[in-house]
Amino acid sequence: MKATGIVRRIDELGRVVIPKEIRSTLRLKSGDPLEIFTERDELMLKKYSPIASLEKFSEGTAKSLSDLSGMVAVICDTDEVLHASGKNRKDFDGKSISRSMDKILKDRKSYVANLSEGGDVVPICDGQENSITAQIIVPIVCNGDCLGAVALVSSEQGARVEPSSCKLAQLSAEILAGQFE
Repeated sequence: MKATGIVRRIDELGRVVIPKEIRSTLRLKSGDPLEIFTERDELMLKKYSPIASLEKFSEGTAKSLSDLSGMVAVICDTDEVLHASGKNRKDFDGKSISRSMDKILKDRKSYVANLSEGGDVVPICDGQENSITAQIIVPIVCNGDCLGAVALVSSEQGARVEPSSCKLAQLSAEILAGQFE
């Protein structure tokens, strides 16, 4: 565990303020749920990700989506890519989502872009060179909360997101969201 050198006291109600620097580094926002763990004499806080709790299910969903669509399938929570499947999946797996992707999740609206038609493709992950030529991003929304997204992307020249791929991504997002209702 990395020491920060910051010391905080617990107030009379049992509250501790997480320093702003740590909140911004970990992308913690007001209202974000945290998991609390103890191990021996350590207290650990972890940002809670409902989608991460469906690990095997979301991993299988990504694989099936990739197989059916022929594109790279990505399933992410609101912070990072949890699973990617298909060609070039290593470009996505485990990486933090980009600010553009974060904005799409906040808007809670599906996003489709085809470079061949002049669309504005957005990077899925931080620091990703934009090799994506076609994409659909569908937020996973449950009870008004955005839990993450399902994305299908291609880096093939002249690629387009077909209507059938859009429906696959939308159905997958709805099924994942349904796991939390």
